[in-house]
Amino acid sequence: MIIFYFYQTFYNIYEKKRKEKKTLERAEIDQIINKSDVCRIAFAKENIPYIVPVSFGYDGKSLYLHTALEGKKIDFIRSNNIVCFEFDTDVKTITHKTIGCKWSTTYRSVIGNGKIYEIKDERKMINALNKIMQHYSGKEWEFTEKMLKNVRIWEIEIERITGKKSNIED
Repeated sequence: MIIFYFYQTFYNIYEKKRKEKKTLERAEIDQIINKSDVCRIAFAKENIPYIVPVSFGYDGKSLYLHTALEGKKIDFIRSNNIVCFEFDTDVKTITHKTIGCKWSTTYRSVIGNGKIYEIKDERKMINALNKIMQHYSGKEWEFTEKMLKNVRIWEIEIERITGKKSNIED
């Protein structure tokens, strides 16, 4: 009887939580991305995952990021240009005074995947850097040839994207 009660209580909590999660439309997905301060990108090489937070730009179809001229991210990209990305906002812990299984989290999140390519055309590099800078500063910037030679610029062509929110009322 005790096992049944525990199972029933856990099941009820689980089902309630599932109902509190909602898949999002594209407009809300874009809002989450635009509100986010960081994008986490997951790479894989020889069955070894690697995830890193990055500054980013977004235009509704692609994500843009920059890297140093060499490094671990580039090693992973050379091995496998398929990546996964994640954004989250409005993250808060919901507590309960006496029942641990009633703790939860509120959040809005976006997860997607695509292929990452290096941008080598100077005009496109400047456009991508400005997407990144616009995200954080709200304005366009000037970039010299010297600046462009000290950075690598990347585009993630989004192939699949989904969004979810949990425990958040509109």
